[in-house]
Amino acid sequence: MILRLVLKSIFARGLVASMTILSIAFSITLFLGVEKVRTGAKASFTDTISDTDLIIGARSGSIQLLLYSIFHIGNATNNLSWESYLEIKKQPQVSWAVPISLGDSHKQFRVMGTTLAFFEHYKFRNDQSLTLAKGNLLDGLYDTVIGADVARSLGYDLKDSIIISHGIASFSEHKDHPFQITGVLEKTGTPIDRTIIVSLEAIEAIHQNWSPTPQSLEEERLSPETITAALVGVERRIDIFGLQRAINNYPKEPLQAILPGVALAELWQVFSIAEKAFLGISIMIICTALIGMLAILYASLNGRRREIAILRALGASPWFILKLLILEAGIICTISSILGMGALYVILLILQPYINSNYGIFIPILAPSKTEISVIIGTIIAGIFISLLPAYRAYTNSLADGMNVKS
Repeated sequence: MILRLVLKSIFARGLVASMTILSIAFSITLFLGVEKVRTGAKASFTDTISDTDLIIGARSGSIQLLLYSIFHIGNATNNLSWESYLEIKKQPQVSWAVPISLGDSHKQFRVMGTTLAFFEHYKFRNDQSLTLAKGNLLDGLYDTVIGADVARSLGYDLKDSIIISHGIASFSEHKDHPFQITGVLEKTGTPIDRTIIVSLEAIEAIHQNWSPTPQSLEEERLSPETITAALVGVERRIDIFGLQRAINNYPKEPLQAILPGVALAELWQVFSIAEKAFLGISIMIICTALIGMLAILYASLNGRRREIAILRALGASPWFILKLLILEAGIICTISSILGMGALYVILLILQPYINSNYGIFIPILAPSKTEISVIIGTIIAGIFISLLPAYRAYTNSLADGMNVKS
């Protein structure tokens, strides 16, 4: 009986109830949406590089090595010699190694020298490989493959020519060695999107002012003296720490090997304040909606005093009135939660490709997580708890006060 009475009461106040439901539903959608973006951003950040066991570079801090080798932020304090790289690559524990040379730029975008092995072994977001949106990989000496953001920001396409500058934000350009774009990569949501990739030999050629001929291309090999860093994969997982220890104690020069996952976790701690801020915003959104519901319930009490008085006159106890208002708040919060979560998944279904392609944040559409379910249950409980205030006021109203309608 009480449930039927509550539903009829909600339908009788259709406009006010609908506005309350929409307000809370919208807040829940925002809350869960912010949470999805927050967790998606964290996952995209930590998945910037995967399936790489070690990153090797000159001895420095682990975060610094990660920043300049993977995120292309800052510069290396020193380089890794080519001889040391080759010696490490020959170690029996090493399955593959990819050299990286940084230091040049093009219109504020980093230029990275590497080998074709980079396209084979660089993985991101659960072992996804780099793929071409169009064109081909590096073939000629002065070929280049550019990231999606480079192509979009500068309006570049296949066969366009670019000039590389020495250093970052430098006016010293290698005008005698123009590069031709042969490929454009798909969006990855990683620093590769903002990178111009060339061969190691090309990096050496432009710094030596070396001009190839058909004969010299076959006769001369352009090997670098140093590289910035190297990505390494091991044969067996059990070999990782032993190889890391050997590299950190390398006798010929001071080197450092870091585990990307550990360094990424350390780096994310730097952004923990922003993560907590996002969480705080999410909580404030829900609190604002619940306070709005409290205000609406209080405002509606004056208009419902005659309704409550009639129920009391018909034999309803104060406890019945209390349960009536609490159940009403619970139903409103439950309907709002269902609508809010449903709206979230509809929005995700529509915007997921756009967010992924434009911002590099992949938000998976999965069944509600334990956290999301906890949020929904917590919202319903909080709504019921908040409704106790107006419900208690109605509980304490006397029958005579209810029959005497105040203007």
